[in-house]
Amino acid sequence: MNDRSSAYKAAGVDIDAANDFVRGIKAMVGSTFTKGVVTEIGGFGGLFKPDLSSMEEPVLVASTDGVGTKLLLTVAFGRYDTIGIDLVAMSVNDILVQGARPLFFLDYLAIGKVDVERLKVILSGVVEGCRQAGCALLGGETAEMPDLYAPDEYDMSGFCVGLVDNSKIVEGAGVAMGDAVIGLAASGIHSNGYSLVRKLFEKSGLKADEQFPGSDKSVAEVLLAPTAIYVQPVLTIMRTMQVKAMAHITGGGFYDNIPRVLPQSVTCDIEFGSWPMLPVFDWLKSTGELTWPEMLQIFNCSIGFVLVVDQKSKADVIDRLAGHGVKAYEIGTIRQRKGDEEQVQVRFPASAS
Repeated sequence: MNDRSSAYKAAGVDIDAANDFVRGIKAMVGSTFTKGVVTEIGGFGGLFKPDLSSMEEPVLVASTDGVGTKLLLTVAFGRYDTIGIDLVAMSVNDILVQGARPLFFLDYLAIGKVDVERLKVILSGVVEGCRQAGCALLGGETAEMPDLYAPDEYDMSGFCVGLVDNSKIVEGAGVAMGDAVIGLAASGIHSNGYSLVRKLFEKSGLKADEQFPGSDKSVAEVLLAPTAIYVQPVLTIMRTMQVKAMAHITGGGFYDNIPRVLPQSVTCDIEFGSWPMLPVFDWLKSTGELTWPEMLQIFNCSIGFVLVVDQKSKADVIDRLAGHGVKAYEIGTIRQRKGDEEQVQVRFPASAS
């Protein structure tokens, strides 16, 4: 440590440790760089030169998000390797809804005390998320704030910019009666509802290293399963097939997210039970004494992303997604809306309670 930084270190901020961290991650971050990246990590701003040659009228699409209180479970379990995937997923899946290909991602990490090794593990997840999404980690910021966060506390946010040709923006305008609703399987709870998840975990008395009920994985593995990133499979489908609307099933579940991409004139009928339910959602429902409508309002309930396509395309879409390793199911249809009814109607079989 040089003398110039000693006063700040005495106040709780270790500049030298932060600089060591930045130097140590250059190769990791560089592994995400695509041909559009112009600058190396460490500058005041990241430069990116997009290839617009294949687009008639390019439009930028941007999204920002965090991970929420799922972070608290990473601290409780001492596991930090996948939370960065969640961070990337929340933004890249959001811009995918409009048909955009993510170009680059920026992350912001606020922490009580710099722990270089822990930060590297956290960042490894961000890097993996960017790789899965096919975008560059163009830059980021790490802020040590000891008076705002306890030594083990931290928070994360991220920002993604993508690109779509204006004529190919997916906005739901072409959705019509009879269209099929295709649900893409979730990898777990993803990154929503964790204020309730944490309370139910505490109520259950389960331990992080125990086997999760109905699963061959540990409690920590199930509750921290990273959010699925749907970018590459869905963009591949869109190159040759028409997708009329898409929804990312995040906070607000089915009831709040699907209507965001539907014309006011239609309703989406969901057939509950037309897709397999992951054990974690049965556990949440049972432990929390919740109804399935409540579950579908809070959680993704095993469907993380939704496509609306015409009936002629549905089987091909499902098959092609399977070829890219994504399980997908026909979960509903589009019909004419009746009056001012809710735009998502879930039909429950008599056996569902």
